[in-house]
Amino acid sequence: MKKTSFYLSLLVLSAFAVLGASCSSKLAPLSNSNFNVTPSPLETVGNQVPATINGTFPEKWFNKNAVVNITPVLKYGNGNEVYGEVQRFQGEKVSGNRNTISQARGGNFAINFNTPYKAGMEASELYLRFDANIKNKTVKLPDVKVADGVIATSALASVLTTEPSVADDGFQRIIKQAQDANIMFVIQQANLRSSELNKSDMNAWKQRVEQAFKDPKQNVDIEISAYASPDGGASLNERLAEQREKNTSAYLEKELKNRHVNADINARYTAQDWDGFRKLVESSNLQDKELILRVLSMYPDSETREREIKNISFVYQDLAETILPQLRRSRLTANIEIIGKSDQEIMEMWRSNPKGLTVEELLYASSLTDNAADQEKIYQYATVNFPQDYRGWNNIGTMYFKRGELNKAKQAFARAAQVSASAPEVNMNEALLSLIDGDTDKAKVQLGRASGANDLGGALGLLYLMDGSYNQAVDAFGNTKSNNAALAQILTKDYSKAASTLKDVANPDATTAYLAAIIGSRTNNFNEVLSNLQKAISLDRKITTKAVNDLEFAKYRNNADFISLLK
Repeated sequence: MKKTSFYLSLLVLSAFAVLGASCSSKLAPLSNSNFNVTPSPLETVGNQVPATINGTFPEKWFNKNAVVNITPVLKYGNGNEVYGEVQRFQGEKVSGNRNTISQARGGNFAINFNTPYKAGMEASELYLRFDANIKNKTVKLPDVKVADGVIATSALASVLTTEPSVADDGFQRIIKQAQDANIMFVIQQANLRSSELNKSDMNAWKQRVEQAFKDPKQNVDIEISAYASPDGGASLNERLAEQREKNTSAYLEKELKNRHVNADINARYTAQDWDGFRKLVESSNLQDKELILRVLSMYPDSETREREIKNISFVYQDLAETILPQLRRSRLTANIEIIGKSDQEIMEMWRSNPKGLTVEELLYASSLTDNAADQEKIYQYATVNFPQDYRGWNNIGTMYFKRGELNKAKQAFARAAQVSASAPEVNMNEALLSLIDGDTDKAKVQLGRASGANDLGGALGLLYLMDGSYNQAVDAFGNTKSNNAALAQILTKDYSKAASTLKDVANPDATTAYLAAIIGSRTNNFNEVLSNLQKAISLDRKITTKAVNDLEFAKYRNNADFISLLK
């Protein structure tokens, strides 16, 4: 009996050994409980679909002679598959540089997956595909589904609804000019000398005043500022400056009366022109000008200043010859306003005689009409008659862009860039085209050269949206009222502000309503979901299909009203 029991035990042990050897040549299928995906469901970040898959190889699972390659596969549409990067693992008896997994302990691992978003990925499934072998013999393992669907809300960002940058006109209704002339005086004298009164610049000044006064499109007023140099004592300079102002005013009133000019004259005098003195010294080539400027800053009192400067005898001689004579003067200033054409005059001239308009008036005319066809004609005329002004090319390009005529827009912006490659508006508009092409790196460079462009915030906000930098997008949009701005606020979970932004969108469309429906879903307001989806569908029937697959509304898929709306 003992001998029989011994042989029976050997047989049982042998059977277990054979069974163990048989099991060790196989790999059991893994289930989705061995994996965890973040996020789940997947969600777009900008225009990418990123995910991290954390997995576990159970204890005793990984054969010491096995090689296992795992590939993430996103399946969507009619047989479309997108593959992630292959992760390679090996058993303890396999040589190579793959990740080695202990048979006894098993192991944990992480796989990063990222793919550009494509339409249709909302209804998708993420699988792990296994390519395994043991001692070069293939082991079949089934694909394991680890996640369902993609929330693609960030992909609603739109380049085509972004406002392109229109270059401003330089039209000014009133152009202000100031024309100066100086009457110089001899030291300690206030009498007017004929040599000063008959200078060519003085005669030109009087003629300009007369011309401005008699032109109905110009206004003119006159200022007289009389000065004494800051030497000779305060009381003497006070009398000198006052008398110079009186003599200048009397002369000018007589001259203007003879020319039948009845312009307002405002006169004043300054006894000691220390400000003028400082400016002349600062701009001079005096060897010791820093010493003089130091005295001015140290002593606010006029008498002390004058005394200290005179004590610097080697400097004062230069001052007396070069600086002080320039301060003994009366300055005449004609303040002239040139009144431009009225809006009505500009539009009448555009229709009857456009050649009579300057380029600034022409570009301004485009802002006086809401008719897109008329605006386009104006810009077209500008490109023909002012081809070296980039603004005509740029602005007609913005019209093509808004209409979706991207090839025409590209040509117009390229022509504008030939004229002025550094123009901020052109760089911003070309950046929008780069974003349409998916070239965000190029767009970043172009937007870096677009500082000061109109509507730059909208383009920068869009770039940040597409880059997945949502907080920066919100900051860039600022107070912009657009679908893209509201989308950035939704993605940063500021639903109240996003709803307010959508209400203020100037030209709401289907996307405006669709975004409002998403806000309703995220804030559990089913009435807002239904009413806004209904509005969106009435504007674009394709919204029905989108809403059916959109995981933003997954919790309502069994709701009768929701189902009825999307039939």
